[in-house]
Amino acid sequence: MPRRQLSPTSYALLGLLAIQPFTTYELAQQMDRTLSWFWPRAASMIYEEPKKLVEAGLATAQVTFTGKRRSTVYEITDAGRAALQNWLDSPAGGMRIEFEAMIKVAFADAGDLGQLRKTVRDIRADAEDRLAEIRDRSAQYATTGGPFPDRLPIAAISGALLMGQYEALVRWTQWAEDAIAGWSGVTPASGATVPPHAFTSGWPS
Repeated sequence: MPRRQLSPTSYALLGLLAIQPFTTYELAQQMDRTLSWFWPRAASMIYEEPKKLVEAGLATAQVTFTGKRRSTVYEITDAGRAALQNWLDSPAGGMRIEFEAMIKVAFADAGDLGQLRKTVRDIRADAEDRLAEIRDRSAQYATTGGPFPDRLPIAAISGALLMGQYEALVRWTQWAEDAIAGWSGVTPASGATVPPHAFTSGWPS
């Protein structure tokens, strides 16, 4: 398979395989546990991508059995490590947000105030849950080193960004809830007003 057909997900899986061999099930677990925070992909895709790596000569596949249970273990090849290093040296896309609830906020003036308030509350609840999970995991890693202690410095760099993002999101929801608390509608005609500092870097205090 030509390397140009490899996706960022392919290289994400190569990155995981560079740590140690994994089954497809374990790869899906690792993606959900770590990379899904900033690269969410369907589990079905994760089960197909390793096959592409094998076809491209970047990984090997070995069938193993635990009792009667059949598993395929994928392991990175030397060519795979070289491809991963080359990819790390190539330009990468910047931050993009996949955030369905914000679409609802962006078009809240097509609905009513109750819907907007509920959406913001839901965003806040989810952000607080995610932030609690990040803080709990960070505390565990600080104590135990996590499942891959040799990767702790890199995990700390990534985790700090995630924590900061969700802390900012919680602050934004608190600001947004305060801003719309006095509204009687979702348009200027029905009672919405532009919140103070909405278009400056001064929010939220």
